[in-house]
Amino acid sequence: MKSNRISATRFSSFAIIMVMMTFIFAFDANQEEYIPEPGAVYLIHVEGLIDNGLHKYIQRGLTQASSNEASGVILYIDTFGGLVDAADKIRKNLLDTDLQVISFIDKNAASAGALIALATDSIYMAPGASIGAATVVDGTGTYASEKMQSYMRGIMRSTAQAKGRDPKIAEAMVDERVVIEGVVEEGQLLTLSTSEAIELGVANGTFRTVDEVVAEMGWEDKEFFDFQEFWAESVLRFLANPVMSSILMLMMLGGLYFELQSPGIGFPGIVSGIGTLLFFAPLYIMGLAQSWEIVLFFIGVSLILVEVFVLPGFGISGVIGISLVIFSMATSLIGNVGLSFPEMHQVSQAIWTMAVTLILGIALLASMIRYLPENKMFNRFVLVDQTDRNHGYTSSDSKDDLQGLEGVALTSLRPAGTVLIEDRRIDVVSVGDFIEKGAHVKVVDTSGSRVMVTRLG
Repeated sequence: MKSNRISATRFSSFAIIMVMMTFIFAFDANQEEYIPEPGAVYLIHVEGLIDNGLHKYIQRGLTQASSNEASGVILYIDTFGGLVDAADKIRKNLLDTDLQVISFIDKNAASAGALIALATDSIYMAPGASIGAATVVDGTGTYASEKMQSYMRGIMRSTAQAKGRDPKIAEAMVDERVVIEGVVEEGQLLTLSTSEAIELGVANGTFRTVDEVVAEMGWEDKEFFDFQEFWAESVLRFLANPVMSSILMLMMLGGLYFELQSPGIGFPGIVSGIGTLLFFAPLYIMGLAQSWEIVLFFIGVSLILVEVFVLPGFGISGVIGISLVIFSMATSLIGNVGLSFPEMHQVSQAIWTMAVTLILGIALLASMIRYLPENKMFNRFVLVDQTDRNHGYTSSDSKDDLQGLEGVALTSLRPAGTVLIEDRRIDVVSVGDFIEKGAHVKVVDTSGSRVMVTRLG
């Protein structure tokens, strides 16, 4: 009865994973939605972390606005920045569109947010807002390499030039070595308040609300359409966040490790499966993870299983398997096409995400191996006690005391039968030929669950 309940639980867990997988992969960003009248004004939000999910949302908004012959687009900006590669994609979308795009900075347009704002035709800022501080940092929060800083300086400078703004001011937002007399001294990054941005020609004016911007542009008689993210897009952005990606990878690796300690479809395996699903699905939908990368991951896991169960030890199968798992997860975080990868400065976030995850993973596994076996709650999910003979467990009664003893066959051994040894009836198996009833035999092996005998004389 107990085994049936365990099987039912495992089946239910597996079913839940499959339902989640079907739901997530069935997601289609082109859900049915309200389409405004031609000539409407679109409001698109640039809030929170700038990531590839935000890029997909903005790209969808610009595409719809263009096909609907919108009068204009207003970007509502309030962000402290995010991924440089995602901001660069958004910048390119803004520079390529024929629509009139206006930025309204409500509070912050920092770092990558400043780059996006500079790519629009006009910038309006609320009182107390700011723009700037666009130096690139790595996963630890420290300044990235000079190569990456140079790249960011270049795209900030070229974007400002494309929209008729002072490229040196844009460059000073990235490079603290740039000096602009009366504006910024050496050793300081440039961040502009609303009044300073207007004075230096970065911003075009100040308004308190989006409605005031609409009136300024003469769009009062146009339909105003607040273009929102689909709820599924918000979920995908949450799951694809670098912090969540690290957590999901830890679930995958940690669950896989503990599942291998007690093979079967147990709790650690379910955790690893859910982590795998929630890690790859959002990245696949957003176009980062490709099918071959996901296949590569499962090939890596399969090689690890072969190493554990078929070819015990730590050989080439395990090394290749671990390498494929790490490589597939890393490439899934990068917007590559086949084996064509972006330049190093565009993949730094993925590298740091993987590095931090592996360091945390090793530390957590070491702690879990040390302390979890002593936790009663954990022992309910994972078998950690050893059930070997040294701990008092046997799968059958030991027959080692029969080793080397002699007896008489009570039945013919064909090859199995019964012999009498010291007044004990023992079920045995003969080694070699048929042994007739009454023949003298000797026990030669008691390993496993069988007693092996051979004919005497």
